[in-house]
Amino acid sequence: MTVERKLLLVVADERRQSPDWVRISYASALALRYRSGRFTRDFDFGGINLLLNYNSGCRSDCSYCGLARTRPGDYEDKSFIRVDWPLVETDDLVDRLAKYSETLTRLCISMVTHGSAYRDTFEITRRIREKVDTPLSILVAPPTLNRERLQTFRDLGVDMIGIGLDAVTEDLFRRHRTDVPSGGGLSWQKYWEVVDDSREIFGPWKVNCHTLVGLGETDHDMVRLFIDLCDRQIFPYLFCFNPEPDSRMGSEEKSPMWRWRRIQLAKHLIETEGFRWEHFGFDEAGSLTEIKDESRFDGRVIERAVDSGVPFMTNGCPGSNGEPGCTRPYGSYRPSESMRDYPFLPNQEDLAIIREEMALHEVTVTSF
Repeated sequence: MTVERKLLLVVADERRQSPDWVRISYASALALRYRSGRFTRDFDFGGINLLLNYNSGCRSDCSYCGLARTRPGDYEDKSFIRVDWPLVETDDLVDRLAKYSETLTRLCISMVTHGSAYRDTFEITRRIREKVDTPLSILVAPPTLNRERLQTFRDLGVDMIGIGLDAVTEDLFRRHRTDVPSGGGLSWQKYWEVVDDSREIFGPWKVNCHTLVGLGETDHDMVRLFIDLCDRQIFPYLFCFNPEPDSRMGSEEKSPMWRWRRIQLAKHLIETEGFRWEHFGFDEAGSLTEIKDESRFDGRVIERAVDSGVPFMTNGCPGSNGEPGCTRPYGSYRPSESMRDYPFLPNQEDLAIIREEMALHEVTVTSF
């Protein structure tokens, strides 16, 4: 290969970056006809997820993340939550969003920690908003933002902000995200500053914090954060740690299914039924051992919640009418594995499996 040819390839590669290029989840690629294929079970999918793309990658180095700076491989080839993210041209993507807008329920731009991330997210948002009215969220990179920039997103037409806390305590956050080998750690205080500013600017139930089960937290830690966020009218979104091959946590085990299901249920009861500290009991290790039902509501709140199937659905931003908008599949599990969260309402067969997995009979359920 000649020197001139090599230079041309380098230049071409440099141009395949945001804001003119973005990555989209594989499910989004199916919905927008970039790829052919189908899900293992048919359902209506309209939540499109975008991810900024840079040759130098994300500057953070979170121990569990597929995009981590020190994870081997080229950034463009790295998976994110163990899902492939094809690279597409932004203007063509916007045209397809406009073409299929009637079937779309929610758009979400995921930032990464990079010096150009704010500028490029602004530009991508502007292009989308010129042609597409579908509700738009941004999963932000707090190190790149301040209050003024958050207000600019609001003025552009972004209606929800997500903050990927992931680790639910400061100690775990430091262990997995601040004290990292590359020295590119993140700040727990900065993340909460962005949470606070977003809540003031975007209003109640327009901000969400992503949380991960399986980074070393206790059930007590999870419940505490759920209650704190809901008391502030901030959504807690729940994900299950899904080990990325070759990441520093690539050999770690997922949280047991029974624990995952019980935390899903506890979050739903806190968020939807008003359960608080007095409704839960824990052992010395912080594990959930008791849930107290609401006797004033006939003592069947827990039973009805499980029967509804809603606690076990994918957490995500709503559509324009309050319906599930971001129903991304396979965020917490592989297609060959049992569904950890359902991108549709579980049917009766699904619920029978969920009940068995949750083994709620091992938790003391009493009336309160």
